[in-house]
Amino acid sequence: MKHFYLIVDTETTKKQTVADFGAVIVTKQGEIVEQVGHLVNGHFGKFPLFSDPLADPDAFWSEQSAQRRLKDYDQMVEDGHRSIAGVGLINQWLVRVNAQYAPVLTAYNVSFDLGKCRNTRINLGIFAERFCLMKAAKRKIGVLAEYQQFCIDRGLMTEGGKGLIKNPKPQMTADAMAKFILGDSLEDEPHTALEDARDYEAAILTHILRDTTRKQLLEIGR
Repeated sequence: MKHFYLIVDTETTKKQTVADFGAVIVTKQGEIVEQVGHLVNGHFGKFPLFSDPLADPDAFWSEQSAQRRLKDYDQMVEDGHRSIAGVGLINQWLVRVNAQYAPVLTAYNVSFDLGKCRNTRINLGIFAERFCLMKAAKRKIGVLAEYQQFCIDRGLMTEGGKGLIKNPKPQMTADAMAKFILGDSLEDEPHTALEDARDYEAAILTHILRDTTRKQLLEIGR
């Protein structure tokens, strides 16, 4: 029996709702059989994109960056790379792919995306099985000596520890994981929903599935 996986990614608003919804249906072999990317009507443009008011102006999640990201989204709509769709249309697509493929639901931080979709009335609760891709990636890739050395060599480290004692650890982001799998030529993750799911998270899932069964994946991604 052929198994399918639904990878969902979201970019959010300051109201904790979804501004940008992206998803791909992928096989175990990494074939993407369907994809969708929509800016969510009633949320995108109505509420400001998420930003951190304390972030440095040059940081990706700064308020200044949010203004640039908004302009980039407007350009994507103009270029035909995004459409604006209502929640009802997104839910219709989810119902159809559930009936057609019965996919296992995942996201790089599935609890985050589930919560933001719930706030937006995007119904991910219809899928019978789900797991967290980030948890699975940490347990299958993050523990590898090769991955840890990859991050050390490229400065892909995050500071850990408390107080004056620092214990840098390899990043467990989708960006770092995907670069380990696909190579240094991969551009930085754009943090746009469809592209993140299709070009980064799908590669991570396919890599894990090379030596992991669906049952095992559901276990390690709980």
